[in-house]
Amino acid sequence: MNVIHTLPGGLPLSGSAANSDAREGGDRTPLLRQYLRIAMRWRYVIIGVTVACVLLGLIVTLLMAPKYTASSTIEITREANKVTDFQGVEREASVADQEFYQTQYGLLQARSLSERVATQLRLIDDPKFYERMGFSSGNPAFQLVGGRYPAAGRAIRLRTAGEILLKNVSIEPVRLSRLVKIHFTSSDPQFSRNVANAWADNFIQANLERKIQATSYGRNLLQQQLGQLKQRLDESQRQLVAYASAQRIINLPSQSGDGRSASERSIVADDLAALNAALSQATADRIQAGARHEQAGRAGASTEALRNPAINGLRQKRAELAAEYQRLMSQFEPEYPAAKAVQSQLEQIDRSIRREEGRVSGSLLAEFREAQEREDALQARVNQLKSSYLDLRRRSIQYNIYQQEVDTNRSLYDGVLQRFKEIGVAGGVGVNNVSIVDPADTPQRPSSPRMLINVMVALVLGVGLGGLVALGLEQIDEAIADPVEVERRLGLPLLGAVPKLSEGTPKEALLDRKSAIVDAYLSVQTNLAFTTEHGVPRSFVVTSTRPAEGKSTTALALATTLARGQKKVILVDGDMRSPSVHHLGGVDHDRGLSNFLSGEDNLEILTFPMPDFGFTAMSAGPIPPNAAELLTGNRLSVLVERLLQTYDHVVIDSPPVMGLADAPLIASRVEGVVYAVESHSIRSSMVKTALARLMSANARIIGGVLTKFEAKRAHHGYGYEYGYGYGRNDSASRG
Repeated sequence: MNVIHTLPGGLPLSGSAANSDAREGGDRTPLLRQYLRIAMRWRYVIIGVTVACVLLGLIVTLLMAPKYTASSTIEITREANKVTDFQGVEREASVADQEFYQTQYGLLQARSLSERVATQLRLIDDPKFYERMGFSSGNPAFQLVGGRYPAAGRAIRLRTAGEILLKNVSIEPVRLSRLVKIHFTSSDPQFSRNVANAWADNFIQANLERKIQATSYGRNLLQQQLGQLKQRLDESQRQLVAYASAQRIINLPSQSGDGRSASERSIVADDLAALNAALSQATADRIQAGARHEQAGRAGASTEALRNPAINGLRQKRAELAAEYQRLMSQFEPEYPAAKAVQSQLEQIDRSIRREEGRVSGSLLAEFREAQEREDALQARVNQLKSSYLDLRRRSIQYNIYQQEVDTNRSLYDGVLQRFKEIGVAGGVGVNNVSIVDPADTPQRPSSPRMLINVMVALVLGVGLGGLVALGLEQIDEAIADPVEVERRLGLPLLGAVPKLSEGTPKEALLDRKSAIVDAYLSVQTNLAFTTEHGVPRSFVVTSTRPAEGKSTTALALATTLARGQKKVILVDGDMRSPSVHHLGGVDHDRGLSNFLSGEDNLEILTFPMPDFGFTAMSAGPIPPNAAELLTGNRLSVLVERLLQTYDHVVIDSPPVMGLADAPLIASRVEGVVYAVESHSIRSSMVKTALARLMSANARIIGGVLTKFEAKRAHHGYGYEYGYGYGRNDSASRG
């Protein structure tokens, strides 16, 4: 049989698809709407928690002692100003290196700095300081003896005072600048100012001391290296001198052009150079003397003879005599005495000229031979010095090795000595890269507490805490609050939701055809008509998880709406443990269902009419000792069959499911079960357990009816009221 279910709007859903679609519909709810639903449901809890947090924030703010924050501003430059051209020992990193500034921020919060401040301000042994900062301890170091702290606990008090200062100081770097703000907070504005200024001063002092310590360490290290290098230099020099003495190597220091000492030079090399220059000059002189001597060998062609004044004088005198002789020859014969006398003088002068030219040639030859001998002597000496120089070069190989070692050691020693002098000068200058921009002033207004900020924080925390509490309550709460949860949590097709009755009785509400409860149950009946192929099930039972959930009212209302639809209906009170239908008819329950189950077959005497509602009813009958034993037989099935022969619909008001075996036994004998669920009361886990019991008895659950529903308390915020007109509050149902 194709079973059809419907949603509250009357749209049919078939079989298990109704359950899955209903669950999927709940899952498809937007997350924001789910949170809004939770917030609306638990709005009073959220408001209460928020108000409590705000009040608590106000109380705490009013009870808090005022705090004063003093701030000093310092500038930290990446590189110190250079007073000298000397560089420090530590290598300076690039400007973009942010590690430098992070290191400075860490040094500003160092324990050693806080202890320096505590020592400078004499806070270690000041009881007022610990009292002002709210510190108390049972340590013997803080026990006053004669109004003073014991000296034995000074180290403990120093550490404690530093920790107290660190807890109340904060470092704030100014973005995109080299400025850093130092904040200190306490209950005394004057003390806050003193600590902030002392913090900046001691940081500058500590920074300078670190640089001096680094320079001092570098000086000590260089001094040790100087000693080692001096020793190595002395040893290499002694080794060089000893080798030179053994090998008889004598070198003289040469002078550079600017007067400074340069490399050494050998005496042999100097002698060889000098003699080689003299040899070159002697060779030139010998060649020149040879040329003059060769020229003198040609008669009368000697340059020296031409330059000789005696020869020139004789030649001039001869020229005069020759002229005189020619004059006489023009007048006289060669035998003329005067001519012969002139001729004799000419011959004498020629002999004198030849004799003088011979002396000139002899002197040129002697000069040539002397030059040649000097050249030969110099050549021999040069050859001898060349041999000596080559031997010196051979013996100077090891000497040069020793000399290079001496030069290297001297260069290292000079470099370290120069660096040692530079560090000494740079360390004495004491330039710092930290400076105070703005010293701290005495704060005029307390920095805390701030009423507005605290209230806003308390408000935000209250809303957040209230939201968390609401989420927690939502997770814990298993109550069925609105119609959607019947499908989402229980997996039951929803037949309808019945509003809670605010006044009057269910009977009065059912008799008023304009009441909201009548409209609600008409909707339930309409949805029931789509659950089977033949419309409303001919026999069905109405039950619930526990008593007072509205199952009896639901059974009465469905019987009434069916009867008003021109159907012949009988309402059977199946709750033989706590009968209630007979009260509506104004009769007793001396005869009823228990009688038939016990063997009575006359149905006419077991039923009674209910003219106000238009249907017939059967009471539960006398309360049996054990109702479950009566229901285990087949008499109930026989009763349903016989009643269906007379009536169109048989409606059974069943006992609740939990704790009793009656409801599963009755549900297995009828066509279906209508399950009543009380809104905002019953836990979904309990309902699921009850439904599982019914299904284990092979009962067919048609759907669920949400009773005592309050639209204002619903999760989904239903914005309508049941009944005719708007804003009615008189429509509800009672269990």
